[in-house]
Amino acid sequence: MHVLGSGKDKMKVKVMFVCMGNICRSPTAHGVFRKLVQDEGYADDIYIESSGTIAYHVGEPPDSRAQQTARQRGLDMSDLRAQKVKASDFEEFDYILPMDRDNYDSLISSSSPEHHEKIKMFLSFAPSVASREVPDPYYGGASGFDQVFDMVEAGSRGLLDEIIERYQLS
Repeated sequence: MHVLGSGKDKMKVKVMFVCMGNICRSPTAHGVFRKLVQDEGYADDIYIESSGTIAYHVGEPPDSRAQQTARQRGLDMSDLRAQKVKASDFEEFDYILPMDRDNYDSLISSSSPEHHEKIKMFLSFAPSVASREVPDPYYGGASGFDQVFDMVEAGSRGLLDEIIERYQLS
């Protein structure tokens, strides 16, 4: 757990979701997990970010189809902006969670071995989901964004349960 600067320097668990461009899957996971954390009362305990392994979309909001799917499910993620994973993220974050194997491999190859245990496939926290990879919906239709949202909800619940247990959050 890392200390974030605040009035009382509260300890926070730091979580980063990662996909390629940070405009579809990882901001969806960021938004879904953020809402779950807030709804469950852990916003003071968990810090959440999302990033991409490439810089193509830095500064852009999430894909409009991802935002539309989120809005249809009562979630606003319009405040999120794409960013690229930085070398310092491997030091700062407790969980670095790629959406697929390609991004996992990219994160492993760009980090030092002492940080590899922090990098886990996001869907490893969703045993009820058959796949370990969240598919990229960017080039598909609207149904792909619904599928991603469903997978992300399952992973988010499992991740929060793991964090609560591991860090004994009350």
